[in-house]
Amino acid sequence: MQQEILKIANEFGVWVIAAILVTIVAIQSYLYLRLAYSTADKLGMKKEVCTKAFRTGLVTAIGPVVAVFIIMVGMMSVIGGPMSWMRLSIIGAAPTELTAARVGAEAVGVEFGSADYDIQALATSWWTMAINGAGWLVFVGLFSHKLELLRDKIGGGDPKWLAVLSGAAMLGVFGYLNSGDVVAGGGRLIAVIVGGVAMVVMTKLTEKFPKAKEYSLGIAMLVGMFAAVMLG
Repeated sequence: MQQEILKIANEFGVWVIAAILVTIVAIQSYLYLRLAYSTADKLGMKKEVCTKAFRTGLVTAIGPVVAVFIIMVGMMSVIGGPMSWMRLSIIGAAPTELTAARVGAEAVGVEFGSADYDIQALATSWWTMAINGAGWLVFVGLFSHKLELLRDKIGGGDPKWLAVLSGAAMLGVFGYLNSGDVVAGGGRLIAVIVGGVAMVVMTKLTEKFPKAKEYSLGIAMLVGMFAAVMLG
């Protein structure tokens, strides 16, 4: 049954539909990048600064991309290559997509990836991933423009307080994201600790070697991942 399901999931038509959506995302990314450069030019920012920021983001993305790729390979063996490629190109949150696929399978009473995973379970997994991701897009479209007004209202217009507020919010977000790994222990805890220590070391080193600053986060993430694999 599993091979028959994969044959359907990997049909040429599904690849075409997935490619169309991924192409749209690529075009949106290009338009966003072009708009960013255009806005920076209007603000008087040098193009070299923008290029450096882009390169920093590119390097920083290496760690998360590796994790996403590994999960994508696993998902391909159950829901097919085109859907895995499309979902992780649009959303990029591999654990969320995997959870949605599992919830879809459980909704029809089968285990994700089991011998009982039939065409109905496959379709339900696909729909669950799509609906789950749509909620984020709708919320962002309706309310994202109001978030800055909310931030200014909470901050009272004080730049220093706004800086503290923004920093605290980021610490809270990343702390929450890491909390599951800390509680889980093992290799995941090792990755958090070693990655954090590596980031502190890189921050100190970049004071002497400023050109390495843009690569510091990416290097720290890779060090944490390597330590988790070796010691976990």
